[in-house]
Amino acid sequence: MEYEFRNDPTSGQAKALFSLEQQMIGPWLEVEVGQNTEMLSALLVAIEKIENQHQHEITVTGSEYSVTFTHDDVFVQPNTNLNGIEDMPEELISEQLNIDSQAISACGLDDFRQILLSWAKFTKN
Repeated sequence: MEYEFRNDPTSGQAKALFSLEQQMIGPWLEVEVGQNTEMLSALLVAIEKIENQHQHEITVTGSEYSVTFTHDDVFVQPNTNLNGIEDMPEELISEQLNIDSQAISACGLDDFRQILLSWAKFTKN
């Protein structure tokens, strides 16, 4: 999986750029996690619960995106998918993120944990 973290030169905000297959993970990290250490801890606890088989599936719904943990994979999707809304208004679709072509991003549980830890380290600096 290819990804890169950068600081936006204009705003100074942390940006997460992912390959096409995982493109939803970037804005999810930026919007839902950001520098929120409590959210980061909750996500790492969710991964631990799944790995220890305390739960089979956990969904964390944020303000714009949701993440679902299963035993093998993690799925990130915009909440519009969960609400059954098929088409987003033109004004909300950016050129960099084509929601219609990639409505859900998935990766392995271990890879996702590494992304979270890398993001935490990047945003801490």
